[in-house]
Amino acid sequence: MKINEQIVLVTGGARGLGLAITKALLREGARVVVNYHSSHESAQTLKLSHPDQVFSYQADITDAEQVSEMINAAKLHFGEAIHSIVNNALVRFKFNGDARPNISQIQWNDMHTQFEGAVKAALNTTQAALADMKANRFGRIVNIGTNLVQNPVVPYHDYTTAKSALLALTRTCAHELGEFGINVNMLSGGLLQQTDASKSTPQEVFDYIASATPLRKVVTPDEFASAILMFLSPYSKAVTGQNLIVDGGLVKN
Repeated sequence: MKINEQIVLVTGGARGLGLAITKALLREGARVVVNYHSSHESAQTLKLSHPDQVFSYQADITDAEQVSEMINAAKLHFGEAIHSIVNNALVRFKFNGDARPNISQIQWNDMHTQFEGAVKAALNTTQAALADMKANRFGRIVNIGTNLVQNPVVPYHDYTTAKSALLALTRTCAHELGEFGINVNMLSGGLLQQTDASKSTPQEVFDYIASATPLRKVVTPDEFASAILMFLSPYSKAVTGQNLIVDGGLVKN
């Protein structure tokens, strides 16, 4: 199925990286379910500027009931079920290495928050859309990960551990769901310049990353978002269970 034929749910799709993903999909002609939690103004702007393509919906993606209601509302709005999901939303996290808790300080609640936002949220969206994807014999699920799993140059224990678990879920889901025409992959980035989550990152960190990559630059949200299109396009119909790292070549996977 071509991208311009798809309805794609983007969690956290109204700001930061999610907004870049939404805009990339809109340029390709997709219809987009823009999930948001607090970014109401941005979500409304998207809806008003693309009335035929955007359906915005406020939902806490860690709440299975709210996610199910969102999926059903989108189906009613567009007259057909969603075809693809991009699990992008980031729950309460800032990339500020100086302020991060080290291993002697971190609390289980910090871990739990990130597991809820990464693993539970992806489980909720997958389960809510699964029946329709199986019925249609088609589905594309893209989970957003991090290159810190391969290269924890800054030890964000809670965030990185949750994303590592999400990578495992990506692969187990890909193994189980492939027979139904559902592909599940992960797209992992490094520090992006710039998103809401990376605003607190000092400029010297960006400069260091740029100097260490083969491309000599820090990847932008728009550049990262464009790579998602590959996983959603017909060109990747034989690709599942994979983790593609998009960080300018900093990590060779």
